[in-house]
Amino acid sequence: MLFARKSSEMPSARDALPGRPDAIATARSHFVTGAALKGPYPVGSEEAMFGLGCFWGAERKFWLLPGVHVTAVGYAGGQTPNATYQEVCTGMTGHNEVVRVVYDPMIVGYEQLLQVFFESHDPTQGMRQGNDMGTQYRSGLYTYSAAQHVAAHLAKESYGKALKAKGFAAITTEIVNAPPFYYAEEEHQQYLAKNPRGYCGLGGTGVACQIGVGVMAD
Repeated sequence: MLFARKSSEMPSARDALPGRPDAIATARSHFVTGAALKGPYPVGSEEAMFGLGCFWGAERKFWLLPGVHVTAVGYAGGQTPNATYQEVCTGMTGHNEVVRVVYDPMIVGYEQLLQVFFESHDPTQGMRQGNDMGTQYRSGLYTYSAAQHVAAHLAKESYGKALKAKGFAAITTEIVNAPPFYYAEEEHQQYLAKNPRGYCGLGGTGVACQIGVGVMAD
């Protein structure tokens, strides 16, 4: 993606950009489904957040799933409130490019989302994903409940064993409680639906993720 800072180090609180008190403008509805990006959402919906490299391609992996009500791309895991895309790309916000997923757990479980997450990128690459280098491209699972947190750790452990058996390095995916999510600008929402030939730097390992840990988000 554009303007990426080739850095693998998170900025300190002192060095991080200050950001702004108000949210930046974004789309009101999902370009593909028409669902309201910021809700209201159907009763019983749950949310999940994933970082797996360039969020243009990452978002498409999830909006195609049955049971997903709406997806949105944004920034999370850093220190700069209401950062812009250009600010995130400097590497001085600490944010990751993430996808927020609102889904119906009666149709698609959190474990299925984890399977898509792990199979859609290489979670062993640290602060990069393919040719995309920098802290904004790190692999991350940002959990909204204790059950999600347990499922994420169990999936990471299980998939790590499968990758090791195929000669891959250890998984570097960070797993933390969900930090504040800041919506990205309108042009980044559902980018590959608006630009079918647009850039997508994601590529999986080719190793199947057989999670099967029996833990669902509540």
